[in-house]
Amino acid sequence: MDELRETAKPVDETELAIEGALRPTSLAEFVGQQKVRGQLQLLLDAARIQQRPADHILLSGPPGLGKTTLAMIVAHESNRPLRLSSGPAIQHAGDLAALLSSLTPGEVLFIDEVHRMARAAEEMLYLAMEDFRIDIMVGKGAGATSIPLDLAPFTLVGATTRSGLLPNPLRDRFGFTAHLEYYEPEELERVLKRSAAMLGVSVPAEPRAEIARRSRGTPRIANRLLRRVRDYLVVHGPSSGSGAAEADAETVDAALSLYDVDSIGLDRLDRAVLDMLVRRFRGGPVGLGTLAVAVGEEPETIESVVEPYLVRIGFMGRTPRGRIATPEAYAHLGVPRVESALRFDDL
Repeated sequence: MDELRETAKPVDETELAIEGALRPTSLAEFVGQQKVRGQLQLLLDAARIQQRPADHILLSGPPGLGKTTLAMIVAHESNRPLRLSSGPAIQHAGDLAALLSSLTPGEVLFIDEVHRMARAAEEMLYLAMEDFRIDIMVGKGAGATSIPLDLAPFTLVGATTRSGLLPNPLRDRFGFTAHLEYYEPEELERVLKRSAAMLGVSVPAEPRAEIARRSRGTPRIANRLLRRVRDYLVVHGPSSGSGAAEADAETVDAALSLYDVDSIGLDRLDRAVLDMLVRRFRGGPVGLGTLAVAVGEEPETIESVVEPYLVRIGFMGRTPRGRIATPEAYAHLGVPRVESALRFDDL
């Protein structure tokens, strides 16, 4: 058993190093989001020339498009340390005060899901972002006093998947706001080409394009599917165990089908929602809660994980009366179209 542990240890460490290396470390290496990259480059260059911390940055957009990676790049290209936190972890003003007071001059603070911070912490952050100062209340009642505490200048990089939930006073204090868009298949192919080289797996152009088509416009999903293809090659490839085999289109299809990812990137839950909507509810309209109960998931999961992609590719419509399936959904499932209570033309 000890021998097995010794053998596995360097493999695990190598794998972790490879996973970390998949994240680009500079804007030049970052694929896609060309407009945002240009804007960030100008922001960072100006701050470097003027020898000051960069303005606060807000990155918004769906999950998996590179917000965390861009925050790491901001710190790396600014030659500053990076502190990572998240909105759900900051539930009291004291949590934020402790975090801010420990920052070193010029440090980059990344807060993921910044819209989920507690209201008291948000209000403290207003002053910190603007004047690099916070007021700490000592005592209670009539005897309470406010003690000002100066902070080291820092750069806040906030990330959010729901920018509409950010209060205006907080949003206005960011010097630069960027919205990340879904990737085109050609951009995902470039991401996959770089990742495949780092993972040590050969993926020619045709199977690489197939993985990109199933990645829902999201680099995180593309890299995840690539790793599953790599695993399939390790187990079932002609040189099983070496991971050096080449992936062809048939291998990609077999690997992704094993994990219930179909030809356009729908997974088990996506198809379950569509199938229930089309077959059980005759195309809708049906309420979100009813649909969630029917497939055995939470409404929040359906709304935040499943719906965005189905709506984006035109398979589902959201109406005041509920969710409905479009003709494209019927065609993809191979189900004859039926008349629903709401005409598709009403979308």
